[in-house]
Amino acid sequence: MYKVLFIHKFFPGQFVHLARRLTRFPGVQVDAMASDPAGNVAGVRLHHYDLHNQGDGRIHPYLTRTEAAVCQGQSVLAACTLLAQGGYRPDLIIGHHGWGELLYLKDLWPTVPLVGYFEFYYQGTGADVGFDPPGPVSLFDLARVRTLNMVNLTQLEAVDRGVSPTRWQRNLHPSPFRERLTQIHEGIDTAFASPGSPEAVTLSDGRSLSADQEIVTYVARDLEPYRGFHIMMRAAVPLLRSRPATQLVIAGGDGCSYGPPPDGGGNWRERLLAELGADLPLDRVHFLGSVPHADFINLMRLSRAHLYLTYPFVLSWSMLEAMSCGVVLVASDTRPVTEVVEHGVNGLLVPFHDPAAVASGLVAALDMPMAQRLRLGNAARRTVVERYDLETIGLPGWLEMLHQEFGLPRPR
Repeated sequence: MYKVLFIHKFFPGQFVHLARRLTRFPGVQVDAMASDPAGNVAGVRLHHYDLHNQGDGRIHPYLTRTEAAVCQGQSVLAACTLLAQGGYRPDLIIGHHGWGELLYLKDLWPTVPLVGYFEFYYQGTGADVGFDPPGPVSLFDLARVRTLNMVNLTQLEAVDRGVSPTRWQRNLHPSPFRERLTQIHEGIDTAFASPGSPEAVTLSDGRSLSADQEIVTYVARDLEPYRGFHIMMRAAVPLLRSRPATQLVIAGGDGCSYGPPPDGGGNWRERLLAELGADLPLDRVHFLGSVPHADFINLMRLSRAHLYLTYPFVLSWSMLEAMSCGVVLVASDTRPVTEVVEHGVNGLLVPFHDPAAVASGLVAALDMPMAQRLRLGNAARRTVVERYDLETIGLPGWLEMLHQEFGLPRPR
């Protein structure tokens, strides 16, 4: 029996497709460990670990996240030690680097291959730091950012192989470690995220939005600056003023997945509505909150133009899934978006920091003749099918690497 252990704070996360596929392999047992699992995968035995904070709170502020990662890694080590004492020993471990969970596993199982998923390596320049608002970064900010990578570097040293989803994200990592990192995107289910006939969306006030209306969509896990929510809201003012029939549909939660909350408390939705509400026709601005995955796909089929904005940061699945649905995409001219989107070929690129230009890009998308809309949408879908498809690119890339390097059995 070949045993695979996944470790991810919010399992299944990026490993959902790979874990599900491995459960179908004869002779392969799949386990997973998480502190806050996001769901179950049939056939995967899920183990929980509890976070034990051993710190006394008296630490340098640069080390707050480092201490949290050390506690996370220590908690995973303790839980895995209990598994080992019960006779469990994996043949392969696959985990996410983001929370420090992989820090100490080589001390427990030194000969077990460890594969890490590395999404992001912090940079003082050229990525998210100093991007918004644009401007110089202090030496103390650079010191703080450099300190953040202590955990990344320790895990990079520990793993036998790392995986990064895009070329830009891989190349953020220091050159001595890049040879250890393979670029494999986890894959987009293009059969699910596909063009189709949309269903009407019923709003909380009972009104209905249907495909015969001019609908612009914006979606993020959470409505926050890292995904350009503030820019989108400011762009909505000239957009809706110039397009009296346009309906703006916004999906996402009120938390903060990446950046800080606004100064003074509250959330970014409330803050931007307080700033712009008097200038917005709120009867045409619709906040749906977080939506199920199937509802997101339906929104993409309903949309005339979909807006995706991001700092130079981790690329969202939502952008690739929107493209796979054939929607006309308007996206920020930022990395790693430009690794995927070519202006005028499979989408439109707009400057992140210019709300007027973002609005103009959306107007251009809405004004496109049908033939041009179809050409752009078809090219967008073709890009995802050819480069990021789950069944032909993502899963085969993962499975072949795991077979060649670590002896994962092939399916019979």
